[in-house]
Amino acid sequence: MKLIWMSDLHFEAEGLVLGHNPRLRLQAAVDFIAEHHSDAAGCLITGDLVETGSVQNYQALKGFLDGLPMPVLPMTGNHDDRAVLRAVLPLPGTAMPDFIQYRTDFGDLSIMCLDTLNPGAAAGALCAERMGWLKAELGALNGRPAIVAMHHPPMTLGLPMLDPDNLQNGAALLTLLAEHPNVLHLLAGHVHRPCSGTARSVPFTTAKSVLYQAPAPRPEWDWSSFLPAAEAPALTVLDYSADGLTLQQCQFCDHGLDVPAA
Repeated sequence: MKLIWMSDLHFEAEGLVLGHNPRLRLQAAVDFIAEHHSDAAGCLITGDLVETGSVQNYQALKGFLDGLPMPVLPMTGNHDDRAVLRAVLPLPGTAMPDFIQYRTDFGDLSIMCLDTLNPGAAAGALCAERMGWLKAELGALNGRPAIVAMHHPPMTLGLPMLDPDNLQNGAALLTLLAEHPNVLHLLAGHVHRPCSGTARSVPFTTAKSVLYQAPAPRPEWDWSSFLPAAEAPALTVLDYSADGLTLQQCQFCDHGLDVPAA
C-alpha cells in the first residue's frame, strides 16, 4: 500500500513567497504524483497548506489539489486557519469537531493526523483534549500498526533557529507514543529540512517543503539574514507492506523551476 506525503505548501493564489511561485511548484508536484504514483491510496499534507489563511487561498489551493488522483488528508500548521480550512477542504467524518485531527485507516494501517496549531504562535501545542483523543485512538488499535503525522516536530533536531518553534509539549507526546510500539513512524513538517532518527525509540522523519527549503544550520544564520536554500523541493512516497514501512524522498522539479536566470 502506497501513500504520498507532502508538506509546507505555503500556497498563495497570487504573487510569490520568498521569491518562489507556489502555484508552479505545487502544480509540478501534482503532475509528478499523477504521472508516477497515481496508484497511491492517499496524500498526506502535514500543515502550512497556505501562507496566509484566507478563503481565496484555500479555494485556489483546492483547485490544484483536486487534480490529485487520490484523497487528500490535510493537517494544520502555524500558517493555517482551522475554520477556513474546514469550510473549504473536505475532511474525513472522523475529524474532531473543534480540531483538524482525525484517524484514517488504510487496511490494517491507521494514520493519526494531528492538529498542532496554536493560534497566534509559530510553535505548536497539543492541548489535553487532543492528547486525550490520541491516547484513546492508540488504545483502540489493540496493537495494529499506526503512523502519526503532524506539523510541528516534538523533538529537538539540532536546528538552532527552528527548534524553539517546534511542539512545546513534545516530551509528553513522545512519552505517549513510546508506550505504543505499534507506532511505526512519526511524520512532521514545519522545519523545511529533511531530518530522520529516533526519539524515545520512536522513528521519525521531517519533510522538505514543496515550496522552499530552510538553510542547513552551518554556516550559522538567523532570521535577519534568512534566505531560502538553493535546494530543490521534494515529496515523500511511503510504501507499507507485511515486511514493514519504507520512505523514499522524490525530487519532483529542479530548484530553478521559478528562479530567474542570473
